[in-house]
Amino acid sequence: MYSYIIDKGKEGDFARARVEGVDASIKDLVEVCGNVRGRPVDKAIKFLEEAADGKRPILYRSNNKRLGHRRELGGKKGRYPQKSARIVLGVLLSALGNAQHKGLSEELIITHACANKLAKFMRYSSKGRRNASVLRTARVEIILKEKEGAKRPAKKAPKAEQKAPSKEEKKPDKQAEAVKKEEAAKQKEAVKAEVRAEDAQLEEKREDKIHANVMDDKNLPGRKPSQKVK
Repeated sequence: MYSYIIDKGKEGDFARARVEGVDASIKDLVEVCGNVRGRPVDKAIKFLEEAADGKRPILYRSNNKRLGHRRELGGKKGRYPQKSARIVLGVLLSALGNAQHKGLSEELIITHACANKLAKFMRYSSKGRRNASVLRTARVEIILKEKEGAKRPAKKAPKAEQKAPSKEEKKPDKQAEAVKKEEAAKQKEAVKAEVRAEDAQLEEKREDKIHANVMDDKNLPGRKPSQKVK
């Protein structure tokens, strides 16, 4: 379930995406979502790409205790959460793909972006040690909305329906089938004749070889010719 409620009958004007089980800092995800909320999609994508590359800091409006001041932010507190920026960028691109699939216009605004805690997993040390750590996972969700007065792209015309073949076309031609059967039978007979001829040639070669071996045995010195058994 999404935390953002859409009025009934207006679901076609929104596109959304959500990811769960994220292994990242929840505080960083909250601040990144707060920096892109209310921005147009194209500007938000550019902003997150620069933040993911470490070229732009993220303004921390909360969760900024003992945080350094950034000259790029006019002396305000900020940080460079590159991992969280990449995660939010992925969710935003997924929501944009959903919007394109629904046929929405390119003029989209991030009307909702938030990150929440999801689950907590305890990690204990082995061999009965008392050292333990906690793995906290988060969820990120983004909702996109069309700008008022935006024109949607024209839908593609459906493909022309193919006419079903008539009964006359479905009926096979008996004469053509008979001709095909005769040709197939002739080809089978030709193949069989070739096989027979090859077998006859092999048999003749085999007999010639046997005859030659017998003649060699007769010509050997000190060997009696073979006698026929009565």
